[in-house]
Amino acid sequence: MSSSAGPSPLTLRSFWHDLPREGKLLLSVVVFEFIGTGLVLPFNIVYLHEVRGFALSDAGLLLALPPLVGFLVVGPGGAAIDRWGARRILIGALVLQVLGNVTLAFAATQAVAAVALLLTGVAFGVSWPGFQAFIAAVIPSELRQRYFGVNFTLLNLGIGIGGLVAGVVVRVDHVATFQAIYLGDALSYLPALFLMIVPLRHVAGRVVHHGDGSAAKVSYLDVVRRPAVASMLLLSFVSSYVGYAQLNAGMPAYARSVGEISTQGLGLAFAANTLVIVLLQLVVLQRIEGRRRTRIIAVMGAVWAVSWLLLGATGLVSGTWGATMLVAACASVFAFGETLLQPTVPALVNDLAPDHLRGRYNAASSAAFQLAQIIAPPIAGFLIGHHLDSVYIGTLVVGCLLLGVLAVVRLEPQLPPGVNGVREPELVTDPDVVPEPTPKTRTSTLE
Repeated sequence: MSSSAGPSPLTLRSFWHDLPREGKLLLSVVVFEFIGTGLVLPFNIVYLHEVRGFALSDAGLLLALPPLVGFLVVGPGGAAIDRWGARRILIGALVLQVLGNVTLAFAATQAVAAVALLLTGVAFGVSWPGFQAFIAAVIPSELRQRYFGVNFTLLNLGIGIGGLVAGVVVRVDHVATFQAIYLGDALSYLPALFLMIVPLRHVAGRVVHHGDGSAAKVSYLDVVRRPAVASMLLLSFVSSYVGYAQLNAGMPAYARSVGEISTQGLGLAFAANTLVIVLLQLVVLQRIEGRRRTRIIAVMGAVWAVSWLLLGATGLVSGTWGATMLVAACASVFAFGETLLQPTVPALVNDLAPDHLRGRYNAASSAAFQLAQIIAPPIAGFLIGHHLDSVYIGTLVVGCLLLGVLAVVRLEPQLPPGVNGVREPELVTDPDVVPEPTPKTRTSTLE
């Protein structure tokens, strides 16, 4: 009686069955690609400083190049996606990733390392909005939240495997072992590149602009002025500042300086983070299906507030096994919040975006996210370095609670129900059939 059937109840089998062929192909290479990322992610500073012999300050500046360049190119990259299509931009980004990692493997001088990191920075800047736009072109709206969640699980699984392999392989006194992991990272992009060039060559090409083509000239200022976009960008910035920017920079610094935990303890915390995501993501996807995404984000903010309180408690038991357990608990609770964030925000952005502006919408969201990644580490370093531990934790907890207010009070009224993840009522096509009223069901704080 309805015009279209909704997705099947969520299981791995039903999810795979409902996916179009193109989506299955994309997911098939995620683990392999991010094994490469996991190979090098924990060892970039070790490679540049201890293996290549660059001064620690110089190595830090070199590693700041990719996010900085990525932020600078994300705007033009979004416009290029809307003009030439996501697939073409992604092919270029994947080629740059391969060239950058091969160059870095043989970077005996700082100049060569800088060139390599510039290449990967450009690729980083355009690949995030490119992949988001590409996925939106392949995956129907009703399956996007599921897809982003499963993709995030596979991504973390790949990074975890890569980190374990690299930990066994690399030796600081053997440069060839580090060259091997960077070459391995370069190879990990080749399956995705093959997909873009051959099996998926018909997908996400040049965007069709209707009318006089003026849509292609829409500026980012015009995009920000659209309903809900400014609120969405503010939400992306705050979530990045109190979230990943702290997990990658502030949390390790606090754990080492205040909690006085060992590097092995820090490794345990990140392993726990990955394990929780892999184990819980599908369960979380089942629970949030059909619920308002803004409410899910608000719950995520509360979860992250708890994780930072756990981190703050390490200062009460510094240098003990208890401090190590608290940091691991912080990373694990944070991971639960990640399983709420990753399926919802990308799906929300892409359901909000019209097809001809999808590159700009994803680029704007990515820019807000990356801006927080640039701003947050210096602030965290200043507060922790000046022994303002309580101020640091307090600002994060307040920021997490502010995130919930932004989502529910500001963004939610600006969103159509379908964009916010609420399933639309099924359409009745037979005029002689009157639908029965839907019985009231039990609600929860997420609805």
